[in-house]
Amino acid sequence: EKERFDPTQFQDCIIQGLTETGTDLEAVAKFLDASGAKLDYRRYAETLFDILVAGGMLAPGGTLADDMTRTDVCVFAAQEDLETMQAFAQVFNKLIRRYKYLEKGFEDEVKKLLLFLKGFSESERNKLAMLTGILLANGTLNASILNSLYNENLVKEGVSAAFAVKLFKSWINEKDINAVAVSLRKVNMDNRLMELFPANKQSVEHFSKYFTEAGLKELSEYVRNQQTIGARKELQKELQEQMSRGDPFKDIILYVKEEMKKNNISEQTVIAIIWSSVMSTVEWNKKEELVAEQAIKHLKQYSPLLAAFTTQGQSELTLLLKIQEYCYDNIHFMKAFQKIVVLFYKAEVLSEEPILKWYKDAHLAKGKSVFLEQMKKFVEWLKNAEEESESEAEEGD
Repeated sequence: EKERFDPTQFQDCIIQGLTETGTDLEAVAKFLDASGAKLDYRRYAETLFDILVAGGMLAPGGTLADDMTRTDVCVFAAQEDLETMQAFAQVFNKLIRRYKYLEKGFEDEVKKLLLFLKGFSESERNKLAMLTGILLANGTLNASILNSLYNENLVKEGVSAAFAVKLFKSWINEKDINAVAVSLRKVNMDNRLMELFPANKQSVEHFSKYFTEAGLKELSEYVRNQQTIGARKELQKELQEQMSRGDPFKDIILYVKEEMKKNNISEQTVIAIIWSSVMSTVEWNKKEELVAEQAIKHLKQYSPLLAAFTTQGQSELTLLLKIQEYCYDNIHFMKAFQKIVVLFYKAEVLSEEPILKWYKDAHLAKGKSVFLEQMKKFVEWLKNAEEESESEAEEGD
C-alpha cells in the first residue's frame, strides 16, 4: 500500500535535526546532505524548504500554523545582513547540487513565497529578497521566478517594488548590471520591470526616480535604455509600414518628430533608422552596373525625408558613415558610394563640411581605400568651391 502523505512526521525529523546542529550552517549543510539518504526529499520538498526559510510548514498566505513545532535555524530567524544571507545561500546551493531533483521544487517554493510576501514581516521580506538576489546571481534560481512579483495585489500595495529594491541590490552586489540584464533577457523579463508598479505609474520617469532614490541608478539607466531600444524598434517598424503605404513625407516627418520628442531619441539615431528603412523598402538589382542607377533614382525620391533629419553636422556625419557601411556590406554598392554622396549634396541632405570631415579623418576603416579614392575628385572640387566662395566674400568686403 502506498505510504500515506505525512509531512508532519517529516517536519519533526528535520526540525529535531536542525535543533541538534544549532546555528552552525556548515553543520546544517552536512545534516541536510546526510538526511537525504534517509528521508523522502522528493516527496516533501515543499515542507523541507518551508522549514529552511520560515522555520516550519507554512499555511496558505504565509503564516506558520500555531500548533506546529518550529525551529530558529531558518532564514526568517537569522540576522538581517548580507553576510548571513550569503551563508544561507550556500546551504541551499549545496543541498540542490547534491540532490539535483530538488531544483524544480525549490523554484516552485520561491515563486510561492513571493506570492505570500504580504504575510511576512518587513524584516522577513528583506531577508528573503537578499537571499533571492544571491541565488539569482549564482544561478541556483532562474529569473522567471520574478513573475510572482507581478501579482496584482502585491503591485498595488507597493510590496513588489520595495522587495525588488532589496533583491536587485543583492543581485547586482554579487554580479553586475550586465549579468543581471543577460539573465532577464533569457526569460523575456528585460522589458517587464515597469510592471512592478501599478498601470498609472508605469513610466520610465517614475521607475527611474523610485530606483535611483533607492540607490539603484544602474537599474534605472538599464530600464531607460531598454525603453529607448524598444521605442527605436517600434519607430523603425512603423516607418517601414508608412513608406510601403506611400504616406506623404510631411505626415511621416511629423510622426517621427513626435516620437523623437516623446522618447527622447536623438536626430543621429533617427537618421540611421530612416536610412536603413529607406534601403530596406526595395528589392535591389543584383548587377553592379544597374544597382547604382536604381539607388540614385530611389534615394532621390526620399531625399526630402532624409533632409528633414540632417539639420546638425553630427547627423550628416552619422548618415555618411551609414552609407559607407551599407556600401561595404552590400558588395554591389561598392561603386555607388560617391554617386550617393553627390546626390545627397545636390539635394541638400549633406553639406560640404561633414563631407570634408568624413574624408579627412572621420571615415570608418571598412573599404576606406576604395571609398576615399572614389571621393577624391569630388572633395577637391568641394575644397576649390569653398576657397572660391571665401575669396569672393573677401573681395565683397
